[in-house]
Amino acid sequence: MSFACAAFALTAVAALAPPASAATAGGVVAWGKPDYNVTIPPPEALTGVTAVSAGSTTALALKGGAVLAWGANNWGANEIPAAATSGVSQIASGWGHELALKNGKVLAWGNNWYGQTTLPASVASGVIAISAANMHSLALKQGGQVVSWGSRTDVPAAAQSGVTAISAGGDHNLALKNGGVLAWGSNTYGQTTVPAGLSSGVTAVSAGFQHSLALKGGRVYAWGRNNYLQADVPPEALSDVVGIDAGFNHNLAYKANGDIVVWGSNIVGESTPITCGPVFAVSAGDNDSFVLKEDPNAPC
Repeated sequence: MSFACAAFALTAVAALAPPASAATAGGVVAWGKPDYNVTIPPPEALTGVTAVSAGSTTALALKGGAVLAWGANNWGANEIPAAATSGVSQIASGWGHELALKNGKVLAWGNNWYGQTTLPASVASGVIAISAANMHSLALKQGGQVVSWGSRTDVPAAAQSGVTAISAGGDHNLALKNGGVLAWGSNTYGQTTVPAGLSSGVTAVSAGFQHSLALKGGRVYAWGRNNYLQADVPPEALSDVVGIDAGFNHNLAYKANGDIVVWGSNIVGESTPITCGPVFAVSAGDNDSFVLKEDPNAPC
């Protein structure tokens, strides 16, 4: 992880982008950190991909129910287990540890320094969502119960039922319940002090390393650490946003028309996109950014 100083960067790509397509599959486009070639998607990730997840040193993609992985292979992060080569519905990449969801069961491989891949018995069935952070992981079960393992295992009583979305951050977590944001864990920079107005109507949450995001009525809200202005929401992200993802110190969002909005750290160009919309998914990692685009080679 890099803590070098970087200038604030905000890029809203393609002000005149064509309307967002109804695409649900496409190719990965990536930019930012060049380490381990993580921002160079392999040829098989350029078509037919339905989900992408940026970790710290490894990126995952989902294609036809099979997990693809590239980047660093520390701790075997790129060595896809046989069970994850078909039937997978969700993916989540952490700090050298990887998660996949298959038929309600969590699969895990890679770094296990803090027990990130030592799965609790409760995530062997009935899981509907997963999220991976640097050193811990979350799962959401049918009925809305959050399960946490790795370096952080605590789950507050409010997150034991009724939760509909989860996001694991550096050392804190976010959840969505009845349209309101729940937050717990480290609060050194106010990342778990939820702003007023986010107790209802919220449709998505995303936890960064030491900051947090929420989406309400098409508007992005941000709080927590702001050393790279990652908690300063730009005008472009105040309306018509349909998707968000918080990275280490930067954020990605995309709008209803497929435009990309990026802000925060730009140490190695992670907030300077190399493509334009329309995109239909985004994932922000550790100084790198990933989007899914129906045709990754389409000119801007």
